[in-house]
Amino acid sequence: MPDYIPNVRLRAWRNEKHLSRWQMAEQINATPIGVAERLACDEERVRRWEAGEVRWPRTPYRLALTQLTGLEPEALGFTQNRQTSSRLIEAHVMPVDALRAEADLYGTMELAQQLQASDVGTGTLEALAEAVDLLCRAYPVVPAGTLRDRTQKRLAQINHLLAGRLTLDQHRELLVITGWLTALLGCVHYDLGEREEAETARRTAFEMGRQVGHGELVGWAHEMSAWFALVEGRYEDVVTAARMGQAVAGTSSAMVQLTLQEARGLARIGDRREADRALTRGAEVLGSLPMPDHPDHHFVFDHAKWIFYAATCYTWLADDDRAEEHARETIQMHTRPDGTSNAPMRVADAHIDLGIVHARRGDLDAAVDAGMAAFDFDRRSLTDLVNRAGDLDRTLRRRFRREALTREFHERYSVARQALKISRPDLLDQGIKQNAAERKPHPRSSIAQRELSD
Repeated sequence: MPDYIPNVRLRAWRNEKHLSRWQMAEQINATPIGVAERLACDEERVRRWEAGEVRWPRTPYRLALTQLTGLEPEALGFTQNRQTSSRLIEAHVMPVDALRAEADLYGTMELAQQLQASDVGTGTLEALAEAVDLLCRAYPVVPAGTLRDRTQKRLAQINHLLAGRLTLDQHRELLVITGWLTALLGCVHYDLGEREEAETARRTAFEMGRQVGHGELVGWAHEMSAWFALVEGRYEDVVTAARMGQAVAGTSSAMVQLTLQEARGLARIGDRREADRALTRGAEVLGSLPMPDHPDHHFVFDHAKWIFYAATCYTWLADDDRAEEHARETIQMHTRPDGTSNAPMRVADAHIDLGIVHARRGDLDAAVDAGMAAFDFDRRSLTDLVNRAGDLDRTLRRRFRREALTREFHERYSVARQALKISRPDLLDQGIKQNAAERKPHPRSSIAQRELSD
């Protein structure tokens, strides 16, 4: 897993200009300063800039970049502040341990006594806020069913405090804490295919945010609407909900997420120009935010997530080279040396993106291998996974309808779809084990070249 914070603002500028890294390097060399200094910019140098490995290029390159783009280095995501480490912030509590840490916090005698009382004592709100943060940080890796049950339990424990003796400030803070917890509950409900429960939780979080004038919480409630609409194929509604949320979210992670959701809706519609613009706007807002202490927090937008969203946008826009570039980097950024992932849902989607790209290029073996890999993670959003796997399934059946590998993937996809339909995620796990035992490697052959038109 790379340790650097990606420079998404530079990448967004290049994407919006429809340039490859090689083309951008050539244009840098052709600037007046590039010619005068005989610069030898190449694809690898641009990659290192975009990966964040180089945070402040040498003077001739900075001048050439300004001549090419019309923007100062800072506006392109570069920084010369040596006090700010370019390495990713190490979390004090890893996501996999966040659920245990949250249980330990609730197990303390002080908080347990406070929650049994009819009013809020000193330090209770701070402890509750910390507990909710830990649950939000557990979201990327803890199974959705487990997280749903824990979140429901905590809400039941907290809600009676709202009827206790509270000052106005305490009441407001408790509403915000409960609002975040309810929004998290809505997300895990949707992951499990529990659509009505997810929408109820989303509306409750929205109302709590509205009551206390908390723009970011309201913005995330709108973002959930955009997410639901995206999965359900209501793409115009995605754009509408995302823009409504942007009107209230302020300069926050919610604003970035909403802007990227808008980009995804626009990509689904096929509006390349506006999707690129939305990606650029999201990169600009992200660049203005401080580096998060806990990028694993579900309601925090980190730089790596921008690349993940861009991968899907370009897949839907059929820009295969750009889609592959972003998908591969997403997998690389989130894969540990032992092969496990700190963001399995992102990596699963990135595998689907790669599968679609491979299928379009006529490589059936690689397409199915990538698609099958998307099912291999314990933590999944079943709703999102079925939606994205459906994209790949349709592509495979359109191009390789009669091939055995296409049927194999369709069977795996059908198991996932059935598991979602009857709210039985365990069916997918059983299917994975069975298929893994039965599947044999397929030698590469002319099979990838036989595209059927019927």
